Amino acid sequence: MNWWRYTRKPSVLEQRERARREGKQLERKRARSGRTPSPVRIEGRAIARSFWGKAWCENLESYRDYEYRLPRGRSYVRNGAVLDLDIGAGRIQAVVSGTRLYEVDIQIKPLAPAHWGRIKTQCAGEIGSLIELLEGRLSDRVMSIVTDSDLGLFPRPKEIEMSCSCPDWATMCKHVAAVMYGVGARLDAQPELLFTLRNVEHGELIAAATDFEVPQRGTRRKTIEEADLAGVFGIELAEAPDAKSSPKRTLRSMPAKRSVRKDRATRKAGKAGKTSKTSKTSRMKKRSR
Repeated sequence: MNWWRYTRKPSVLEQRERARREGKQLERKRARSGRTPSPVRIEGRAIARSFWGKAWCENLESYRDYEYRLPRGRSYVRNGAVLDLDIGAGRIQAVVSGTRLYEVDIQIKPLAPAHWGRIKTQCAGEIGSLIELLEGRLSDRVMSIVTDSDLGLFPRPKEIEMSCSCPDWATMCKHVAAVMYGVGARLDAQPELLFTLRNVEHGELIAAATDFEVPQRGTRRKTIEEADLAGVFGIELAEAPDAKSSPKRTLRSMPAKRSVRKDRATRKAGKAGKTSKTSKTSRMKKRSR
């Protein structure tokens, strides 16, 4: 057996140094065309730390067809081998450092309208704000909906087409696996890219807090219902009489309002007048006697 045919596997430090060196070369090359590479940098052992990043990686590791390629992909992405990662609507493009630079292209089918509509219906009214959605501060029910392997937001293996310029015959080579893990790391900082990747608008998941009454067409003035008016000002509104059943009343036929104080003064004056008249009559009778 000729042992010279087998090359020694480079160490982690050698892989990182080679990735750093090739990253500099790629940066100079892209600078000529006015584009800056966007590498994936992993700090520590954890590839992803946010809700969306972890959920993406966990979904990726549930693909049984690719489980033998994933460990090498994790090693590559941790060593900085993903030198450039670009995520757009339905596609992922990347450059990965290996024995040389390899180009990876991944196509992901958009989320079917019926599938997206079902997710929106199930999540309706349970997501309070866009910040809450992107930060992953969701209820257990919403999280179970959006991260479901079959009915959630993540693509299934049959919805993914992968290609790499390396000579490996496997559908998911180690370079593609590194890029897929790199997507999870990128979702830590930009979780909205998941919705971009599936070609859906994440704002559609946010339920409106208040529904306003829409005025009739052609008018811009907003009206307030009588019930709302009574609730706002704390008053009770009398029901308006029916125009057909009740006769019209003019201003002259309306009874004049009288002051309460004036009525009291009049009654007091009347009582005083009666008393003085009675006393005068009694004095006259006494004199005549």
